Amino acid sequence: MDLLQSSYAPEDASSPEESAADSSPDSSPLRLPSKSAAPAVDDTALALSAAASASRPLDPSLHLVAFNPTADQLWAPIVGPQHPHAPISSASGNRNHKLGHVEDAAVLPFLFDEQYNTFHRFGYASDPSGLHIVGDAQTQPPEPDTVYNLAPSEHKRRRLLAKGDNQEEPLPPEARNPASEDWVLHNKQSPWAGKKEAPPAELTEEQKQYAEAHAAKKAEKEARAEGKVERAEVVVKSTFHGKEERDYQGRSWITPPKDAKATNDHCYIPKRCVHEWVGHTKGVSAIRFFPKYGHLLLSASMDCKIKIWDVLESRTCIRTYMGHSKAVRDISFSNDGTKFLSAGYDRNIQYWDTETGQVISTFSTGKVPYVVKLNPDEDKQHILLAGMSDKKIVQWDMKSGQITQEYDQHLGAVNTITFVDNNRRFVTSSDDKSLRVWEFGIPVVIKYISEPHMHSMPSIALHPNSNWLAAQSLDNQILIYSTKERFQLNKKKRFAGHIVAGYACQVNFSPDGRFVMSGDGEGSCWFWDWKSCRRFKTLKCHNGVCIGCEWHPLETSKVATCGWDGVIKYWD
Repeated sequence: MDLLQSSYAPEDASSPEESAADSSPDSSPLRLPSKSAAPAVDDTALALSAAASASRPLDPSLHLVAFNPTADQLWAPIVGPQHPHAPISSASGNRNHKLGHVEDAAVLPFLFDEQYNTFHRFGYASDPSGLHIVGDAQTQPPEPDTVYNLAPSEHKRRRLLAKGDNQEEPLPPEARNPASEDWVLHNKQSPWAGKKEAPPAELTEEQKQYAEAHAAKKAEKEARAEGKVERAEVVVKSTFHGKEERDYQGRSWITPPKDAKATNDHCYIPKRCVHEWVGHTKGVSAIRFFPKYGHLLLSASMDCKIKIWDVLESRTCIRTYMGHSKAVRDISFSNDGTKFLSAGYDRNIQYWDTETGQVISTFSTGKVPYVVKLNPDEDKQHILLAGMSDKKIVQWDMKSGQITQEYDQHLGAVNTITFVDNNRRFVTSSDDKSLRVWEFGIPVVIKYISEPHMHSMPSIALHPNSNWLAAQSLDNQILIYSTKERFQLNKKKRFAGHIVAGYACQVNFSPDGRFVMSGDGEGSCWFWDWKSCRRFKTLKCHNGVCIGCEWHPLETSKVATCGWDGVIKYWD
């Protein structure tokens, strides 16, 4: 550096001040002029293009804008023709929908439905602001109405006008007011006048018969509601089908054979069907063997008839009892079998003479009897108990024909009545899913059995040793209750496997108490062993429901079953 300075130093020496002034940066002879490395740009062309862009509108098809447009350019209308098939862009104008600009408005659901249905029905509607009517201008009336404030007659008139069937002129505004005279003149009657009745047309014979039957049924229903029920007059008759009612010795046909006695105390399960009784035209609802001997079989059917069949000899129908106008629900023999009770859906209980077929007496409370029983005591065979559909057990004295007691504690229709404890008490079951124990003659419940898991029990049978009750429960099982003081459920004994839900299938015991049997809803008869509670055998008996089953009191291996197919079968 000293060499360079010395080489550039002047030949003649100068003062120190001058040398300092000459060595300052401003006066340095080594400073070069500054120059830019960027290429030269024509500012004139750039200014002209910016001015042209600021003056022309934006092209809506552009996706990239090279400058900052103003608000006027953004909202300026499109200039020039548009392609007719070009897609509509949201950038073209003030749009928030492909069809234009949609404003938000708060409309109640009812008002929206009203205008929506009006538009689809009449072709016009009011916009959300309520200031304008939109739609077909030709169908708009001077005072637009909606579908909700038009009378039905106006709807009908407009419908006819739309079809072209009614070419009458639209009503003037004055004629729409029911209080005006124009409305009365147009409608030819007062708005408060009753409906005009057309002259009655001539009815056909079939229509007349139907009208008479309907009127009779209505009158009967009204009389029943008022408590003035009159028993329908039914012709009570009985037909004997046997050869003769008495034999050469003068004995009646119901007299049991002298040699009838139990051949064996040990019962056996039947294996095959040995006979079928066919005579009922509808389903059989109940069967009962003649007490102690079983040489006759009584059957009640839904065809309103009761028949009695010979079991030992001819195995034919001996007598038919016809006295009910509707299906027969239940039957029950007296102790000696010379008389029996029948309960029908015609609300009547009839007391029959088995031999002659005559009705001794008839009882009714106006309700449907579901079960009928006579007191098993020999000195109380004139006392009748009936479980009714109105939740009562009614007790009659058949000698006087008067109601002597009413047991009214159940909350549903009474289904069964079973005497226990040497006939001093009786157990009833009901649709209220409970069991109640009563002291005979005292209308106070001494034992009430009801659990949350219990179901209705439409059939109950007493064990031959009188210590147990078998109750058919509608949850497809048979429950066992003790007949002692506590009437406790025996949890160790339970018979299941059959399907009875919805059907009042009868449960029964063999005479020696070794077997429990029951019908089921699929037409089978089930047999269980009493001690082990195991299923012993199942017989396919009927095509429909097997509703009833009875073990012969003397023939220890024979069983009778009945079903809704109208057939009674005898098994051995």
